[in-house]
Amino acid sequence: MNEVDVKVNSLKAWILASRPKTLSGAAVPVMIGTALAMRDASFDIRIMPAVLCFLFAFLMQIDANFVNDYFDYVKGADDENRLGPKRACAQGWITEKAMRRGMALTTVLSCMVGLPLVVYGGWHMIVVGAACVVFCFLYTTCLSYMGLGDVLVLLFFGFVPVCLTYYLDMPSGAPLFSQEVVWASLACGLVIDTLLVVNNYRDIDNDRRSGKKTLVVRIGARASEKLYLGLGLTACISSFILFYDRSMWAAFLPLVYLAMHISTYREMIRIRKGSELNRVLGKTARNMFVYGLLQSVGLIIA
Repeated sequence: MNEVDVKVNSLKAWILASRPKTLSGAAVPVMIGTALAMRDASFDIRIMPAVLCFLFAFLMQIDANFVNDYFDYVKGADDENRLGPKRACAQGWITEKAMRRGMALTTVLSCMVGLPLVVYGGWHMIVVGAACVVFCFLYTTCLSYMGLGDVLVLLFFGFVPVCLTYYLDMPSGAPLFSQEVVWASLACGLVIDTLLVVNNYRDIDNDRRSGKKTLVVRIGARASEKLYLGLGLTACISSFILFYDRSMWAAFLPLVYLAMHISTYREMIRIRKGSELNRVLGKTARNMFVYGLLQSVGLIIA
C-alpha cells in the first residue's frame, strides 16, 4: 500500500497501523493447533472454537500493533532515526487520542470474541484471555525494554495459542496438551521469534540510543545473527522429532522452510545495517507463514 499522502485518522491510516504483514504471526500458531486437533480427532473437531481462536488471535495482534505504535512513539523509541516501516503515530497519520480509542476498541472486541470460548474451555479461559490482554500492554510498555520480548513470543505465539487451540478444538474430555503438542508449540514459538530478532537487529542502534535493552542489544549484532539462524534450525529439529516416528515424508517437509530461512539469513549478514533489512524482515514473515503451512500439512498427513 502506498504510504504517500495518508490522511489523518483515515481508513488507510488504520490499515497501515494494523500492519497486515504481521498477521501471519497470529495465524500460524492457530493453524498448527488446529492441524494437531484434526489429526488426533480424525477431522472431527469443534469448528466454532477454531474460528473464534483465529479471530481472537488476529484482533489481539492488531491490538498489540496499536499498543506498540502508540507507546513507542510516546517513549521516543520511534523517531527520525527509525529504519523500519513508518509508524502511524510517529508519522502523524493517527492522532494520539484516536490511537488510544483504537487500542480500547480492539481490546474490547478481542474480549468479546474470546468470551464465548468459556463455553468450550471453562471459566479459566477468562484468566487466559486476561493474561493475553495484560501482556499485550506489558510487552511494549515494559518487558521489551528489559529484553524479555523473546520469552513472551515463545509463550504467547507458541505454547499458549497452540496448546489452547488444540484443547478447544478437540472433542470434550481431551487433554490440554501432549508431548507432541509441546514440541509443536516450541517449534512454532522459535520460528515466530525469528521475526522479532531480525526486527530488533535492524533497530539495534536506535534501541541503544533510546535505552531499549532488547535481547539483541544485550548480546550484540554478531551473536544475534547466530541466534536468528539457530532459531530456525532448532525449530526444524523439533519438527523432525514431532514427525519422525509417524511419517518420514512429513518429517522432511520443514526442510523447505529451513532452506528459505538459511537463504534469508545469508542476505541478513550480507546487508547487516540499514533500511535494506526491511526486505529481510518481509522474507522472514514469508518464511514463517510457509513453515506454518508445511507444519500443518505434515501434521494432517502424518
